Amino acid sequence: MTKTKEQKRNTLFLVLSGIFLTNALVAEMIGVKIFSAEAVVGLAPAHLSILGYTLDFNLTAGVVLWPFVFITTDIINEYFGKEGVKKISYLTALLIAYAFVVIFIATLLPPADFWMDINQTDGSGNSFNVNYAFKTIFTQGLGIILGSLAAFLIGQLLDVFVFHQLRKVTGSKYLWVRATGSTLVSQLIDSFVVLFIAFFVFGNWPMEQVLSVGLINYIYKFGVAILLTPLIYAGHYLIDRYLGLEEASELSEEAAAKSEGLF
Repeated sequence: MTKTKEQKRNTLFLVLSGIFLTNALVAEMIGVKIFSAEAVVGLAPAHLSILGYTLDFNLTAGVVLWPFVFITTDIINEYFGKEGVKKISYLTALLIAYAFVVIFIATLLPPADFWMDINQTDGSGNSFNVNYAFKTIFTQGLGIILGSLAAFLIGQLLDVFVFHQLRKVTGSKYLWVRATGSTLVSQLIDSFVVLFIAFFVFGNWPMEQVLSVGLINYIYKFGVAILLTPLIYAGHYLIDRYLGLEEASELSEEAAAKSEGLF
C-alpha cells in the first residue's frame, strides 16, 4: 500500500527520533568511562598547558555518540523545525532522568551470593568486588547528572535558534553553514555548562580548571563537527529520495516558517 504524505512524514520523524533518543541515552550511560583520544590514534599525550593546567585529550566515551545526536538534531531541525527538536529533546531528557533513577534503584538491590562469586578476578589475576564495580560504573554524582541534563537542553534550544537564524541568511542553500555553525555555537555553551554545574557548583574545581577542560572538550567537538559534515548531506539525500524532492523542500520551508525565536 502506498504511504500518504502524512504517513511518510510521521515515519520519518519516528525514525529520526529513535536514532536521536537511542544515541543520547547510550551516550549518557557510557559517559562514565574516560579514554585517551591520543592513544586511539597512536599518539603520545598532548600535554597542553591551558590556564595553568597541563591537559591531555582525555574524553568521556559518550563523545563517540554525541556527534550523531548533533547530526540528527540538525536533520530534525531542517525538516521539522523548532517544535520537532523541542519535542524529542524534552522527551529524551525525561527518559535520561528516568534511566538514572532506575539504575540508582538497581544499585541498591542486594546482590545474590552466587552472582558475587562470578568473575572476581580480572585478566591479570587481580580480585575485585563485582557488586561494587557495578555500582561504581553505573552511578554518577548528582552534579554530573544535573549538569549533563541542563547542558543537553540548553545546547538543543540554542542549536535550533542559531540554525534558523543562519537559514534566514542562507535560505535553502549552504546546508553545511547552518548545520555546522549551529552545532559549533551550541556545543561551545554545552562544553562549559556541564562542567560548571557538575564540578564548580557541586564540586570543588576552580573556574580556571572548568575553562581549561571545557576548552579541550570543545576543540574535540569542533573538529568532529567539521569532519562529519558529509554525513549531514548523506542524510538529506536519503530523506529527499524517501519523501521526494518537492515534498522534502515543502517540509523544510514549513519548518523554517514555524521556527521563530529561542523558545
